[in-house]
This record gives sequence, C-alpha cells and structure tokens, in this order.
Amino acid sequence: MRFIGNVIEKLQRHPKRIVFPEGTEPRVLQAARQFYSLRLGVPILLGDRPKIKEAAMSLNVSLEGVRIINPAESEDLDSFVHRFELLRRSKGLKTQEARDAMLNPNYYGAMMVAMHQADGLVSGTSHITGSVLRPLFQIIKVAPSTTTASSCMVMEVEDTRFGESGLLFMADCGVIPEPTVDQLSDIAVSTARLARQIVGTRPRVALLSFSTKGSAMHPSIGKVQAATALAAKKAHEQMLEADFDGELQVDAALVPEIAARKLPESKVAGRATVLIFPDLNSGNIASKLIQHVARANAYGQILLGMDRPAADVSRGSNAHDILGVSAIVGLQAIEYSKLYPEAGGKLPGE
Repeated sequence: MRFIGNVIEKLQRHPKRIVFPEGTEPRVLQAARQFYSLRLGVPILLGDRPKIKEAAMSLNVSLEGVRIINPAESEDLDSFVHRFELLRRSKGLKTQEARDAMLNPNYYGAMMVAMHQADGLVSGTSHITGSVLRPLFQIIKVAPSTTTASSCMVMEVEDTRFGESGLLFMADCGVIPEPTVDQLSDIAVSTARLARQIVGTRPRVALLSFSTKGSAMHPSIGKVQAATALAAKKAHEQMLEADFDGELQVDAALVPEIAARKLPESKVAGRATVLIFPDLNSGNIASKLIQHVARANAYGQILLGMDRPAADVSRGSNAHDILGVSAIVGLQAIEYSKLYPEAGGKLPGE
C-alpha cells in the first residue's frame, strides 16, 4: 500500500480516463467505483447498460461518475469500424468483419484509446491474455521508438531490504515466450524506463540467469550476456540513466551479502530494483511465486513498448489489484511522451 498510495497521490493531481472493457465483472465495478471515489479520473465501463446497472445494484456499487458505453449503440461505432478497416486493409479485412470486431469490447476499448477518447485500457479479469493483446497489437501497435512489446509486473514485498524499499519491477512475465537478444535488451530498457518514471530513482537492472558471470556454460547464458551489453548501449543512446548487469543469479541480484562475495564491484548486484528474466516461463513462474508465497502486492501486467498505455490483469486479480493497475496506467499516461517520445502517432486516415 505504500507504493500504490504514492501513485494515487500523483494521479489525483492529473486525473485520467481509463476504459474497462469488462463492464459487468464485479471486481471491475468495484475498482471503477474506487477509481472515481479517489478522484483519479473517469472510469469508462463497456457493455450492455442494463446488465452493468443490474450487476452494480447486486453489489450495492454506485455508478455515480462512471461512464457507460455500449459499443453496439455508440455513435462512434461507424467511425471506429472505418478506422479499423483502414488499419487492417492489407490483411483483407471486410467491413462486416470490422464491425463484428468493434462490437467486441476489447477491440472497441483499444480503439477508444487509439482515438484519444480514453487515456488507457485495463482488461483481462475474465479474458485470456490473447483476447486482450490481439486488439491492442492490431489497433494501437508498438511505439515507434521501440520494436518490442512486453509486460512488467510491479511487486511490492513486505521486506523493504529488497529492491527500492520493497518495490521490484519484473519483466517479461506475460508476452514474449522466448525473447531474442534484441528483444531482451528492449525489455530491460523499457522496464528501466517505467521504474525511473514511477519511482524517480536511477534503476538498477539485473538480467537474470542460472549463472553468475560465467559460473556455468550454456547458450542461453551467452544470450543474457549479449542482451546486457546491448541494453546498456541502448539506454545510453536514449539518454536513460540506469545501471545494467548480467548475467546474474537472482540471489546475487537481490542479496547484498551474496553479492559482496560474488560481485563486490557491481553497481547492481545485491541492490537490483529491476529483474529481467531470460524467458516467459521463468518470469511468469517467479512473479506468481512471489505474489502468493510472499504475499506481495502484485500490479500487472503493465504493457510496455505500446503506442498507448494499457494493462492485461490476471484473471486471479481482486478489486484492489485492478485499482492499483489502473492507477499505474493512469500515471503512465501523464508523461507517456517521456516514456516513448514518438508515441501517439496518427492512425491511417487521420
């Protein structure tokens, strides 16, 4: 709560509009209510209006200050269909197919963000990851300043000796199964940039492996080593102040006593605030272990490298998790141009 309280305080000074495609989901309704009550901005629920009102009434949740849009009845539906048709023309998309897609709340919500009718999107409580990411990749796409879309979990653990007073940024935990060297370096830089924006201190980025500085031999270790060097180079070119080190085992990255024995000269070892995993298996497993075994507050997946702010929350998220993710997405939107300087480009036909 320490962390998310600070995020909420910052967002209250610059309220944003967040669209929630899962308008009848009880946890989303509760989070949307809290979002408005805390003066974070305007929550936008998508779905059938009578069903949303019925769901809210059964939960005794007020819809005051909450905007409700039914894509099928929206005055913007035709223009959204036209925009989507333009975007997917090269794929042979027909008008009726575009209309069917826009009736899907995840597609409609993505188009709202693309058209600046919302500042960010949060979905995933009742949809698998692909159902959330596919519309975003087709409509919002990857930011011009990067070539890789990935995701980050923001973890707040009780033990403040770890990370930045208990705060850890972990990536990629939700998008790329087997990142290349270039993708892994992009993930490291994008996550460091998010950490820098949210925390305000110089990120210490550890690229993780089962080896520390050549203590084992395997092709995957070489990939992590190469990605570490490339990430440092990219960060320097992008004028991002951050420290990178790898390959590191996770104990060498987080525990000062172990780091002192293995890597006494490292600026990152024993003090890492950002953990970059070599593949999706390790990232996803580690993030869920920390969340449930250590009972950490987990906020994610925050999508990185996209042209607009968005998040794909876990189907196991509760209302507090969804509120926290929504606040982070709103905070991203405040200075998104600094995260991705060329983001927010025009859609075809604009």
